[in-house]
Amino acid sequence: MATPLSADKMIAALKAEGVAPVEREGWRTHNRNEAGPWGGVNGVLIHHTAGRDSLDLVWDGRSDLPGPLAHTHLAKNGTATMTGNGRANHAGRAARNAFDAVVAESSTHPAPSAASGTVDGNQHFYGIEIENLGDGDDPYPGAQYDKAVRWAAAICRAHGWTQHSVVGHKETSVEGKIDPSFSMNNFRAKVADRLSHDAGWDPVAPAADEGAEDGTGVLDG
Repeated sequence: MATPLSADKMIAALKAEGVAPVEREGWRTHNRNEAGPWGGVNGVLIHHTAGRDSLDLVWDGRSDLPGPLAHTHLAKNGTATMTGNGRANHAGRAARNAFDAVVAESSTHPAPSAASGTVDGNQHFYGIEIENLGDGDDPYPGAQYDKAVRWAAAICRAHGWTQHSVVGHKETSVEGKIDPSFSMNNFRAKVADRLSHDAGWDPVAPAADEGAEDGTGVLDG
């Protein structure tokens, strides 16, 4: 387990990786720490919003689930807005077998099994909500997908983790979650590629949708 990054260290890591985070007023103290512990941290959890214009929802939460619902919201154009610092209501119950694979940074990510027991995912995972309908048809534009990769790589780099500390909600949840609606193996490969270079590595930027993920997890371009 690792000590969670401070707000300043998170911002520095993201900027170094080329994310250019937007700091929404109040994000540094916006959390659910009163509901339970935050950290040690073990990994990075990827979500899709399953809706449009969801920044306020990620910040405020719902009547049955107070915000923040992630640490960062990622818009279609690649704008990463900081929405929480500390415990966030995003991971829920993580299957013990899936969690243990993340802790071990295993190259194999087993299907989550409730029979293995559960772990408080909100305590141990950073989370990002990527704006997408999650219906298998809504694409992830190149700029958005690139920033998601950079976001995950930045946190892994800061903690000295490999790409196998990055998992999708669908790979940990015992509640049948389906997000994100793209291939996590493809995504982890992109994170690994970034981690094999310095944080400032900036390959030739793709066109708007070139090299992006479509909604089915197949790389376009």
